[in-house]
Amino acid sequence: MPIRILPSELIDQIAAGEVIERPASVVKELIENSLDAGARRIEVDVEQGGVGLVRVRDDGSGIDAEALPLALTRHATSKIATLADLEAIGTLGFRGEALPSIGSVARLRIVSRTAAAPHGAEIAVEGGTVGPVRPAAHPPGTTIEMRELFFNVPARRKFLRTAPTELGHIARLIERLALARPDVTLRLRSGERVALDAPAAEPRARLAQLLGEDFLAHTLEVSHASGPVQLAGWIALPTASRAQADQQYWFVNGRPVRDKLLMSAARLGYRDVLYHGRHPAYVLHLTIDPRLVDVNAHPAKLEVRFRDSRQIHEFVLRTIERALAATRPQHAAAPAARIEPLLGQAAAAAGNGRSPVAGRLEFGAPRAARDWQEQGDWALAAAVRESEPPAAPGPPADQPLGAALAQLHGIYILAQSADGLILVDMHAAHERVLYEQLKSARGEGPPAAQQLLEPLVVELKPYDLERLLEQRSLWERAGFEFDALGPRRLALRRVPALLAGEQLVRIVQSVAEDLGREGPAHHLDEVADRFLGTLACRTAIHARRRLTLAEMDALLRQMERTDRANQCNHGRPTWTRLTLRELDQLFLRGR
Repeated sequence: MPIRILPSELIDQIAAGEVIERPASVVKELIENSLDAGARRIEVDVEQGGVGLVRVRDDGSGIDAEALPLALTRHATSKIATLADLEAIGTLGFRGEALPSIGSVARLRIVSRTAAAPHGAEIAVEGGTVGPVRPAAHPPGTTIEMRELFFNVPARRKFLRTAPTELGHIARLIERLALARPDVTLRLRSGERVALDAPAAEPRARLAQLLGEDFLAHTLEVSHASGPVQLAGWIALPTASRAQADQQYWFVNGRPVRDKLLMSAARLGYRDVLYHGRHPAYVLHLTIDPRLVDVNAHPAKLEVRFRDSRQIHEFVLRTIERALAATRPQHAAAPAARIEPLLGQAAAAAGNGRSPVAGRLEFGAPRAARDWQEQGDWALAAAVRESEPPAAPGPPADQPLGAALAQLHGIYILAQSADGLILVDMHAAHERVLYEQLKSARGEGPPAAQQLLEPLVVELKPYDLERLLEQRSLWERAGFEFDALGPRRLALRRVPALLAGEQLVRIVQSVAEDLGREGPAHHLDEVADRFLGTLACRTAIHARRRLTLAEMDALLRQMERTDRANQCNHGRPTWTRLTLRELDQLFLRGR
């Protein structure tokens, strides 16, 4: 076949393939044009999931009658004129491709009127053929109606899904745009049914409209600026994580994006506080000098390219990380674990003659009567010696975790707070305390370490020993010093001061095995933190350890001072609270 110039209709249809993938693509392009036109109310009507009809009506600035044919010409736009404009784009649209692309693969009708015009005007396009401009009745603003998407490209139409599936794509798209612009009213109708209604509201109210009050109740507000970059929005508490990444919303200069760099930075910001396999939820707006970001990097404008991607990644990661550091026990804060499901079961349990709360209490043993299975192997011992035991059962007002009362099954600490009962998972809590101490010691320079009078010999599997030697720098930065005595033996000569007196042989063996089972990390800090997290997990007190009241109180006080103490290193909650009112509900008091 000889080289030839393609017909203009085929060129338009090829170009439309990059812009118009499905009905949701049409809705996106049209709503973005409405927002650029200053609309404050946008109504979308669809039929057959948008394949049969997409109609978008707005109250924006409108299009002059003489400009309507030009609006349907490829690369005709009012938003940029020079390369400088392209490098500093402040609008959602700018290529001048949307309307001609839609018109080449559907039947399109545009009716518009500017505020200064005595009446509106309309123009129609069918399969790329543009009709004449005619007068039409229309209020100020624009209505664009698309019918029979891909009627002239049957191969593309076969790839579309069912009407409910396509409607779902449209609804999720409008949700994203509504989160980006809470000051604009957006409504979606499918036939006679209203599928989504988002009246203009302040940002927090818009969050509640679209994501629910529960999302808003379990989020932290974020706002941080550095130079030409600002990050603001809401991040969900780790305990509100989700099984899917379905509530992750990114906006760059008001533009909804699904950018891998930003999503990676957010994931790493949560790395210390999430269950494995769980996903964070957030709504985040990144504002940046337009000259420092390229929004022309993706056909559908869903990804962006930053001039200094490393700096942006680090800025987002650290901002989220610092915000989550404040998730520690506080009087006004929600507990790390939620107790509400129990309350709904209390009446049923009582009706069946069962007690809704049962367990074996172990009250703190006197210091002289301690029966340790492991001698002196708790790093909180120093804190216990320095802390004063509570003088009375009532806790001080500045202690949100209250005063320790007892242990439950050697696993949980029970404490009395000012307004009820606190339950603490002692292993998870101590794991977080140790982990943050190890990280803090690493950041302050060479960690405090203790030289052993005699080296400890650790037996390891050959491949575990080889891997440990490959990761020697991580161990040394944490305060260890060792060398190999053979293919299976390690001589341990120096250990971190925090671990002095611990069962060091067992800890080193466990950490070496755990690190061998973990997958690859994608960030330098993630590698180092994973090591310290594993070390803390293996060092922390474990179940069935009997603690004195003074030791329990020491752990509670350290939790109150420790960043991220609401979760252990694996993202599990460390504590929960039962208020007196909730206790009354459990036991049906007052009924």
